[in-house]
Amino acid sequence: MTALPTFESATAQDCCEPTSHATLEAEDAKRKALVFKALADPNRLRLLSMVKAEPSGESCVCDLTEPLGLGQPTVSHHLKILVDAGLLHREKRGTWAYYSLVPGALEDVAGMVTKL
Repeated sequence: MTALPTFESATAQDCCEPTSHATLEAEDAKRKALVFKALADPNRLRLLSMVKAEPSGESCVCDLTEPLGLGQPTVSHHLKILVDAGLLHREKRGTWAYYSLVPGALEDVAGMVTKL
Protein backbone atom coordinates (compact mmCIF):
# COMPACT_ATOMS: atom_id res chain seq x y z
CA MET A 1 0.00 0.00 0.00
CA THR A 2 1.42 3.40 -1.03
CA ALA A 3 1.36 6.11 1.60
CA LEU A 4 -0.31 9.39 0.71
CA PRO A 5 2.00 12.40 0.75
CA THR A 6 1.81 14.52 3.87
CA PHE A 7 1.53 18.30 3.78
CA GLU A 8 5.23 18.61 4.50
CA SER A 9 6.28 16.15 1.80
CA ALA A 10 3.85 17.27 -0.90
CA THR A 11 5.38 18.56 -4.12
CA ALA A 12 3.98 20.56 -7.00
CA GLN A 13 3.44 17.28 -8.85
CA ASP A 14 1.12 16.07 -6.07
CA CYS A 15 -1.16 19.09 -6.44
CA CYS A 16 -4.07 19.60 -8.78
CA GLU A 17 -3.78 21.61 -11.96
CA PRO A 18 -4.68 25.29 -11.51
CA THR A 19 -8.15 26.14 -12.69
CA SER A 20 -8.42 27.62 -16.15
CA HIS A 21 -11.91 28.98 -15.54
CA ALA A 22 -12.44 32.71 -15.33
CA THR A 23 -12.50 33.89 -11.73
CA LEU A 24 -13.45 37.11 -10.07
CA GLU A 25 -10.67 39.68 -10.39
CA ALA A 26 -9.54 41.54 -7.25
CA GLU A 27 -10.94 44.94 -8.31
CA ASP A 28 -14.28 43.44 -9.33
CA ALA A 29 -14.48 41.58 -6.01
CA LYS A 30 -13.70 44.81 -4.14
CA ARG A 31 -16.48 46.67 -6.00
CA LYS A 32 -19.01 43.92 -5.37
CA ALA A 33 -18.07 43.70 -1.70
CA LEU A 34 -18.66 47.45 -1.35
CA VAL A 35 -22.18 47.05 -2.73
CA PHE A 36 -22.96 43.96 -0.64
CA LYS A 37 -21.64 45.67 2.48
CA ALA A 38 -23.88 48.67 1.78
CA LEU A 39 -26.87 46.35 1.45
CA ALA A 40 -26.02 44.39 4.60
CA ASP A 41 -27.55 47.00 6.91
CA PRO A 42 -31.32 46.93 7.62
CA ASN A 43 -31.55 50.73 7.79
CA ARG A 44 -29.89 51.10 4.39
CA LEU A 45 -32.24 48.52 2.89
CA ARG A 46 -35.17 50.48 4.30
CA LEU A 47 -33.76 53.72 2.87
CA LEU A 48 -33.47 52.16 -0.59
CA SER A 49 -37.03 50.89 -0.29
CA MET A 50 -38.32 54.31 0.78
CA VAL A 51 -36.56 56.14 -2.06
CA LYS A 52 -37.73 53.56 -4.59
CA ALA A 53 -41.35 53.79 -3.37
CA GLU A 54 -41.49 57.58 -3.68
CA PRO A 55 -43.79 58.47 -6.63
CA SER A 56 -41.54 61.37 -7.66
CA GLY A 57 -38.55 59.00 -7.78
CA GLU A 58 -36.61 61.02 -5.23
CA SER A 59 -36.62 61.68 -1.49
CA CYS A 60 -35.29 64.53 0.60
CA VAL A 61 -33.12 63.56 3.53
CA CYS A 62 -35.53 65.56 5.70
CA ASP A 63 -38.31 63.10 4.83
CA LEU A 64 -36.25 60.00 5.60
CA THR A 65 -35.26 60.59 9.20
CA GLU A 66 -38.62 60.28 10.97
CA PRO A 67 -39.75 56.97 9.40
CA LEU A 68 -36.46 55.34 10.45
CA GLY A 69 -36.47 56.85 13.92
CA LEU A 70 -32.86 57.91 13.45
CA GLY A 71 -31.19 61.29 13.63
CA GLN A 72 -30.34 63.25 10.52
CA PRO A 73 -26.56 62.70 10.85
CA THR A 74 -27.05 58.93 11.06
CA VAL A 75 -29.42 58.87 8.08
CA SER A 76 -27.00 61.04 6.08
CA HIS A 77 -24.19 58.62 6.91
CA HIS A 78 -26.24 55.66 5.64
CA LEU A 79 -27.20 57.57 2.51
CA LYS A 80 -23.54 58.42 1.82
CA ILE A 81 -22.66 54.72 1.97
CA LEU A 82 -25.42 53.97 -0.55
CA VAL A 83 -24.18 56.77 -2.81
CA ASP A 84 -20.56 55.56 -2.54
CA ALA A 85 -21.74 52.05 -3.48
CA GLY A 86 -23.34 53.44 -6.63
CA LEU A 87 -26.91 52.65 -5.59
CA LEU A 88 -28.22 56.18 -4.98
CA HIS A 89 -27.64 59.52 -6.65
CA ARG A 90 -27.41 62.67 -4.49
CA GLU A 91 -28.46 66.12 -5.64
CA LYS A 92 -27.96 69.15 -3.40
CA ARG A 93 -30.72 71.78 -3.51
CA GLY A 94 -30.18 74.67 -1.15
CA THR A 95 -29.65 73.26 2.32
CA TRP A 96 -31.23 69.87 1.56
CA ALA A 97 -30.03 66.84 -0.34
CA TYR A 98 -32.35 64.78 -2.52
CA TYR A 99 -31.71 61.12 -3.28
CA SER A 100 -32.82 58.95 -6.18
CA LEU A 101 -32.00 55.45 -7.33
CA VAL A 102 -29.22 55.20 -9.88
CA PRO A 103 -30.94 53.84 -13.02
CA GLY A 104 -30.26 50.12 -13.36
CA ALA A 105 -28.42 49.87 -10.02
CA LEU A 106 -30.76 47.30 -8.47
CA GLU A 107 -30.71 45.21 -11.66
CA ASP A 108 -26.90 45.36 -11.58
CA VAL A 109 -26.93 44.06 -7.99
CA ALA A 110 -29.14 41.15 -9.02
CA GLY A 111 -26.70 40.37 -11.83
CA MET A 112 -23.70 40.50 -9.45
CA VAL A 113 -24.95 37.48 -7.55
CA THR A 114 -25.38 35.37 -10.67
CA LYS A 115 -21.93 36.31 -12.03
CA LEU A 116 -19.82 35.20 -9.06
